[in-house]
Amino acid sequence: MKKVIKNGTIVTATDTYQADLLIDNGVINQIGKHLPLDDAEIIDAKGCYVFPGGIDPHTHLEMPFGGTVTKDDFETGTIAAAFGGTTSVIDFCLTNKGETLKSAIETWHAKSKHKAVIDYGFHLQIVEMNDDVLHELPKVIEQEGITSFKVFMAYKNVLQADDETLFRTLISAKELGALVMVHAENGDVIDYLVKKALKQGNTDPIFHALTRPSEVEGEATGRAAILTGLANSQLYVVHVSCADAARKIAEARNNGIDIWGETCPQYLVLDQSYLEKPNFEGAKFVWSPPLREKWNQDVLWNALKTGQLQTVGSDQCSFDFNGQKDLGKGNFSKIPNGGPIIEDRVSILFSEGVKKGRITLNQFVDLISTRAAKLFGLYPRKGTIAVGVDADIVIFDPTVVRTISVETHHMAVDYNPFEGIKVTGEPISVLSRGEFVIRDKKFVGQLGAGQYLKRGKYGASDHSGTTNLV
Repeated sequence: MKKVIKNGTIVTATDTYQADLLIDNGVINQIGKHLPLDDAEIIDAKGCYVFPGGIDPHTHLEMPFGGTVTKDDFETGTIAAAFGGTTSVIDFCLTNKGETLKSAIETWHAKSKHKAVIDYGFHLQIVEMNDDVLHELPKVIEQEGITSFKVFMAYKNVLQADDETLFRTLISAKELGALVMVHAENGDVIDYLVKKALKQGNTDPIFHALTRPSEVEGEATGRAAILTGLANSQLYVVHVSCADAARKIAEARNNGIDIWGETCPQYLVLDQSYLEKPNFEGAKFVWSPPLREKWNQDVLWNALKTGQLQTVGSDQCSFDFNGQKDLGKGNFSKIPNGGPIIEDRVSILFSEGVKKGRITLNQFVDLISTRAAKLFGLYPRKGTIAVGVDADIVIFDPTVVRTISVETHHMAVDYNPFEGIKVTGEPISVLSRGEFVIRDKKFVGQLGAGQYLKRGKYGASDHSGTTNLV
């Protein structure tokens, strides 16, 4: 059935205006006023913003880590994402040395098929680079539409790849039209500091942060940027947490290196002191990179405002406090790394960013949706409101004030790291390809309705922020 969204204020990354939307067959058919209403369902968005659906470029759903598996899978994770105003996620497909890339991708398809309620795609981890991997990469791009590869510079003896693997991945990505992503921390130095702390009897959660100082993130970010320039390739740095890393990205961009940076809501509103909470409560806030001293927040907000950081992902990686996080009691290095963020990403950025004057409304849309669509081969099908694009729509009330709580969230975990934080602004209804997933703050979607997204290649970009995709 056709739908007309009336009386709302449409907001894209570049424009804000009042108009109505006609949705037909899953796409936006017309934009304007006095649209034909025959045979159409009328949706009144008076007093609300109408945004393109959020795109979360950084999730870990049903991911094995530290002897356990993330609590939110593609069912609970995508339902929570939809409640939060996200209509597409790009999850990380992990690989193992000696196994084919195809087998890893098949594993992730099995996790997501028949579960996801919104559209989804995959990034692919590169843990080794050899002739077999090089032979498979073109097929991964052409057949699977996976055009982004992730390399971990941390988690020694688990996920970490060496510099040769990173450099060869950068070279291959340049040739194939893919974007390389890095978790930028110096894993070798962290491994030394962790062992030293444990030997000295320092086992509490706060030592997770103290053994991963900002310098090791800045060093790895700078090293990755230099290798990217040497390979004449392109790089996306995930979950930037501190001034050291943000400045390395800004320096590299100023030097003409094709590098992009992502931060996450947790680094914008939480700080290192949360890891000092008593009774092991600090474990709730253990993820990597760790939370930083509070002054870093102003640097990150300014980097978003000035365009030196370009996206905000969730790094959704949820573990229960009871039964999972407590695996690390008596040894902080065994606390599963990650937190439940996917549902509150959009609201926190709006409330703390737009409402407090740190970023503009249009920048907000760019950060939660449009830029990720452009960087990861989804634009213009996703990430904007225009005739002919997927009708991924968020009807957002900018006046609602609510308090974030585990009692009301829709993630599968037993705590919320933003517990007690008041936010202004909330998604009221969310449509994916023209069909309601959330309607009047209630889930009305269907399991398995989410479609797998084959993504376009990464193309040349200039350093004013415009990205062309081929």
